[in-house]
Amino acid sequence: MISPRIALLPVLCLLAVGAASASDASGYPARPVRFIVPFGTGGSADLTARLFAQKLTESLGQSFVIDNRTGAGGIVGAEIGARSTPDGYTVVLGSFGTHTANPILHPKLSYDPIRDFAPVSLMAIVPTILVVHPTVPAKTVADLIALAKAKPGALNYASSGTGTGTHLAGELFKNLAAVDMVHVPYKSAGTAITDLVAGQVQLMYSTLPSVLPLVKSGKLRALGITTAKRSDALPDVPAIGESLKTYDVATWFGALAPAGTPRPIVDTLAGEIRKAAAMPDVRARLVTLGAEPVGNTPKEFAHYIRAEIAKWTRVIRAANIKAD
Repeated sequence: MISPRIALLPVLCLLAVGAASASDASGYPARPVRFIVPFGTGGSADLTARLFAQKLTESLGQSFVIDNRTGAGGIVGAEIGARSTPDGYTVVLGSFGTHTANPILHPKLSYDPIRDFAPVSLMAIVPTILVVHPTVPAKTVADLIALAKAKPGALNYASSGTGTGTHLAGELFKNLAAVDMVHVPYKSAGTAITDLVAGQVQLMYSTLPSVLPLVKSGKLRALGITTAKRSDALPDVPAIGESLKTYDVATWFGALAPAGTPRPIVDTLAGEIRKAAAMPDVRARLVTLGAEPVGNTPKEFAHYIRAEIAKWTRVIRAANIKAD
C-alpha cells in the first residue's frame, strides 16, 4: 500500500512548481540587467536600444546596461545572447539582420532565431525609402515600374551590401513588380549614396536619415516609403504598397531574452516596453532616427518574426542570394 505521504508528493511538487512560476517576476529586477546590442555605438540600433534601456531603468528601478558586442553583421552578439543564462538578466536587441536575414543566408548559423530566444516585444520599425537620381524620368513608383518594364536590365540599384535590408528591398520590388533591375552592392551605405548622387547608379533603397537632406535639397528624388503605411517623417511621400500591392519592407528592432527565461519576467519586460513605446518623447526621438515605435506582446512579436522569416526565405531563394 502506498503511503499517503508518498502519494501526495507529486501534488506537492506541482504546487511548488506553480508557486515558483507565479513568483518568478517577484522582486524583478533585483540587480542591473545586461542589454546586448549586436552592433556598434551611434547607429540606429544602438540609439534605439539606449532609448528603451533608459525607460526600462526608470520604470523598473534597476539599470539596463548596454553591452555592444559587434561582429559578423550581428551574429556575434546574437550568439552571446542565445547562450546567456535565461534568468531575466540578459536582454538582446534582435533585428531584421540577426533574426531574419542572417538565419536564411547562413544555414549553419550558431544560433536558431526561434528555438534559442524568447521574444519579448517589437520596439520599433525603420522604414527605408526608395530614391532615384533626378535624371531618372520617373516621378512615381508606377512610373518606375513602367520604365523598368520598358527597359529590362537598364536600371541599376545600389545597396549597402549583398543580403542587407537595402538589397532585399530591391529584390522584393523586382519580384512583385516583375521587372528586371541590376543590383550593385557596395561595402557601405555611404559609398552607395555618393555614387547615386553622382549618377553612377540610378536608384537605391536607403534609411531615411541618410538621404533625407539630399531629398530636401533636390539632389535625389523620393518615390516611396517601403513600409505598409507612410512615415511620419515624410507624410507626403506615398508608401510603395499604395502602387505595388503587398509590398512592405522594414528594418526592425525588438527585445528578446534567452529561451527559457521565466514567462512572468518576459511579460513584465514586454509590458514596460509597450508603455515606453507609447510615450510622446520616445516617439519624437525615434522619428528623428527615421523610426516608428511599436510595442507589442510576446505572442505578437513571435508571430512577426516567423512571418518575416517565411517572407524573406521566399525572396532570397527566388533571387538565389548567397552570403558574401
